[in-house]
Amino acid sequence: MYLQNQSSVKEFTLSGLSHLHEFQIIFFVLFLALYVMTLSGNLLIITAVHVDPRLRSPMYFFLSNLSFLDMCYSSVTIPKMLINVLSNQKTILFNHCISQLFFLHLFGGTECFLLTVMAYDRYVAICNPLRYHIVMNYKLCCWLVAFTWLAGFLHSFTQAFLTYQLPFCGPNKINHFFCDVHPLAVLACSDTFFIDIFIIANSGMISLSCFCVLLFSYLGIITTILKIHSSEGRRKAFSTCASHLLVITFFLGPSVFIYLRPPVNYAADKLVSVLYTVLTPLLNPIIYTLRNQEVKNAIRKTFRNKLPPQYPKQADMKNSRNQ
Repeated sequence: MYLQNQSSVKEFTLSGLSHLHEFQIIFFVLFLALYVMTLSGNLLIITAVHVDPRLRSPMYFFLSNLSFLDMCYSSVTIPKMLINVLSNQKTILFNHCISQLFFLHLFGGTECFLLTVMAYDRYVAICNPLRYHIVMNYKLCCWLVAFTWLAGFLHSFTQAFLTYQLPFCGPNKINHFFCDVHPLAVLACSDTFFIDIFIIANSGMISLSCFCVLLFSYLGIITTILKIHSSEGRRKAFSTCASHLLVITFFLGPSVFIYLRPPVNYAADKLVSVLYTVLTPLLNPIIYTLRNQEVKNAIRKTFRNKLPPQYPKQADMKNSRNQ
C-alpha cells in the first residue's frame, strides 16, 4: 500500500441521478423539499425532547441523538447534489471527495451502532423494567453514545484511509451522485483485491456485531412480551419496539445491499442509496412521532410555547363577544 496517494487525478466528476435537464429541475425541487423536511422534522424532535421534562428518559435521549445524526447524515450528500444540479460543472476535488466519504461513513456507522444501543435500551426497559432507570442511568447513556461515535470514527477512518491509498489515473467520472467506496474503487488503476477484502471485512464485522446484539435483544424482548398476560400490555410493548424495528429495516437493509459485496456498480445502486441517505433520515422522525403519543404531545406543547401571546385587547374583545 502507498504511504501517500500517488494519483494523477485531482478532481472527479459526479454523474448525478439524471443527465436530462428536465429531470434535474424535478430532482432539485424534490430533494430540496425532502432536505428541508428532514432538517425540520429532526430538529423538532430534538427541541421537543429537550423542552419537555416528561421526555427525560434514556429512550428519548438516544432518539434526540439519532435525530442529530440524521441531520448530519443527510447534510453530507444532499447539499452537494443540489449544487451540482444547478451548476454546469459537476466536479468535486479529490480531497473533498475523500472528506465526503469519511463523513458519510462517520455518521452512517455511528447511526448503525446507535440503533444497536437503542435495541439494548428497549431490552432492559421491557425485560427488566424495575431496574431500568438504575441500569440505564445518565452516565451509562453518555458513555454508550460516546462509544457509538468512537466506533463510527474508527470505521470511517478505515474506509477513507484505504480508499485514499488507491491510485487514480483516469477516467475520473464517478457513476454516482456522491463519493463512496465502491464507485471510487471501480475507477482505481491498480489491483484493488486486498483493499476490497479489507473494506468488505470492515463493513461485515460491523454488520455482524450489530446483528448479533439486535438478534439477542429482540429474542429476549419477544420472549418477555409473550409472557405478558394482559393484551393491552403486549400491545404497548410491541408498539414501543415496532418503530425501532422499522427504522432498523429502512437503514440497515439498503446498507447491507451496498457494502457487503464486491465493488461492482449496479443499476439499482443509486436508487438504493437514495433510500438510506435521503428517505431514511426523513422517515425516522415521522415513524417515531406517528407511533409515539408522548412525542406528539411534546411537539404540540413546544408549538404552543412558541406561539406569540395574545394581546389583552384582543382577548377582551373575544370575551365581550362571547358574553
